[in-house]
Amino acid sequence: MAVELNHTIVHARDAAAAAHFMSEILGLPPPRRFGPFMVVDAANGVSLDFLSTDEPMIIEHYAFLVSEMEFDDIFGRIKARGLDYWADPRHAQKGEINHHDGGRGVYFNDPSGHYLEIITRPYGSGS
Repeated sequence: MAVELNHTIVHARDAAAAAHFMSEILGLPPPRRFGPFMVVDAANGVSLDFLSTDEPMIIEHYAFLVSEMEFDDIFGRIKARGLDYWADPRHAQKGEINHHDGGRGVYFNDPSGHYLEIITRPYGSGS
């Protein structure tokens, strides 16, 4: 059997709000409850299992590979919500997208501050 990532736990200030944000902004099915988790299922079988915490959190980074059409849809939802976005992970190029590897990419934050990224080409895959 090949090793595949199945799920990861995403700590959040409010798991339900964070999971709903993620599913809505990415255009995924609504989250489902599994024990203490609010689970968001991605198309490749990997799930993000949101767990509420009041403890100090490490801000994490989650990148999603999307099609050009999905990028347009997601980016439209980012702009419609008035969210800040950047072309880079350091948040130095505000209000811009990047064109790495001949694709498009953009960074934005979820309600808990995690860095989210959508890209249309995997890094190192193109020109």
